[in-house]
Amino acid sequence: MRLRTVLATLTAGLAAAACLTAAGPASARPAAAVGHRATHACSPSVSIDRFSDALDKTTYRGTFVGNFSALAVDRDGSLAALEDRSSLFTLDARTLRPKAAVHLADEEGADLDSEGLAIDRDGTRLISSETEPSVRRYSRDGRILDRLPVPSSLLVAPAGRATANQTFEGLTLLPGGHTLLASMEYAISGDSTGIVRFQTWRRHRGHFRLAAQYAYRTDPGLGVPEVQATPDGRLLVLERGYTPGVGNTVRLYLADLHHATDTRGVENLTGQPGVRLIRKTLLADIGACPSLGATARQPQPNPLLDNIEGMTITGRDCTGRLKVLLVSDDNQNPVQTTRFYYLRVRA
Repeated sequence: MRLRTVLATLTAGLAAAACLTAAGPASARPAAAVGHRATHACSPSVSIDRFSDALDKTTYRGTFVGNFSALAVDRDGSLAALEDRSSLFTLDARTLRPKAAVHLADEEGADLDSEGLAIDRDGTRLISSETEPSVRRYSRDGRILDRLPVPSSLLVAPAGRATANQTFEGLTLLPGGHTLLASMEYAISGDSTGIVRFQTWRRHRGHFRLAAQYAYRTDPGLGVPEVQATPDGRLLVLERGYTPGVGNTVRLYLADLHHATDTRGVENLTGQPGVRLIRKTLLADIGACPSLGATARQPQPNPLLDNIEGMTITGRDCTGRLKVLLVSDDNQNPVQTTRFYYLRVRA
């Protein structure tokens, strides 16, 4: 065999071995480390490597660690984890160990119901609160830099048509950083149940201005707790619901804004002809993932499940699949768990 052929074969073999090593489940806990990656399929498009409960019911410098509603990868590679009680944590991306915590507030110093997080190209934090709702830009140390306009119809009644605690949950920057998108969790008054609005802003001279709005139909009984832009400009959309005595339903969809109607001028979304909804494709029902030895403190269709609310894309593996990290919001409730889920998604 010629030397060139030997070297090519050896290189290919090493690459394959490295890929298998990278794809194998890291040991978040012993039960999660058992078995080959192929047995961890949730669907043909999604597999789960592992999960971690390392931060469940812990504190950091006197601040409760939990209530997580959003995740983002910071510019230095660390993980930003937003909790819905007005704190933003910096976590070590490998160990999840907290390294810092910043308290957030509105212009009057009041706490936020902080739900969505995106990190801008200059390192500033874009954070949504579902109280009003609002989207603000913060410095790394928690100072307010700007506040984005919000359409009056999306404000909480009586100022608008939204219901309290059902407004901006997801927040993401589309590739290139020129467009910001926020997802409403549930429908506003006058729109059909299950049709939620996705609002965008376009960057203009350093500020984000109101731009197109789109309509997305959820599965019956589910809302949208999170969206995340993929590198090619599509969206990963989490849909979630809870049934007392049964547990959570969590599904991951791939959505495409192309060809969807700009609904800014449509007062009521009722499935009328001429309004093209955002197209979506089911990637996985997270309840179909292997449990990996997880336990639940309350009834769940799969003990792996909890109140999953945050999501971010952390990169790609050597096969081109997206590495997606999810986190559950434990609501500081003893029967719920702060749990991180490490997925690989073919999208």
